[in-house]
Amino acid sequence: MKATFGGGCFWCTEVIFQNTDGVNTVLPGYMGGKTESPTYKEVCNGDSEHVEVVQLDFDESKVSFDELLKIFFKTHNPTTLNRQGNDVGTQYRSVVFYHDEAQKEATLAFIQGLEDAEAFADPIVTAVEPAEKFWEAEDYHHDYFNQNPGNPFCAAVIAPKLQKFLKEYKA
Repeated sequence: MKATFGGGCFWCTEVIFQNTDGVNTVLPGYMGGKTESPTYKEVCNGDSEHVEVVQLDFDESKVSFDELLKIFFKTHNPTTLNRQGNDVGTQYRSVVFYHDEAQKEATLAFIQGLEDAEAFADPIVTAVEPAEKFWEAEDYHHDYFNQNPGNPFCAAVIAPKLQKFLKEYKA
């Protein structure tokens, strides 16, 4: 089964889902834009209108789509439009690209549940859109955190986020 999430920089979201039981593969890439075969530079400049996403292949017998939604909403800020931390632009918007009607309905119900529970101080702005053509990111983006742990961004932003996730997830 596939799931596709845009929750800011794909370097951050990739490593979270790589550490999720039942997720077989995590691919960084781009979705939701107008350009054929977009490059990282085009996406970062906002020229292609794509979102940085991760596309997961997961085993439903080990992890449910609802559990993936729970992880997704817990590990990024779904209340900031076109922004995650210092990353600003439409390429960093919060979005769930659904692959079938069941995922669409599950996502809408999950968001409504968060809103009803007032889980966030501000309204959720996460878009729920049909999956489009997935453009796999350039090779150097794959497994980025694990390949570049000394990178200042990885050390300052991703490592603490991953440690927090692992502590909460394993508990």
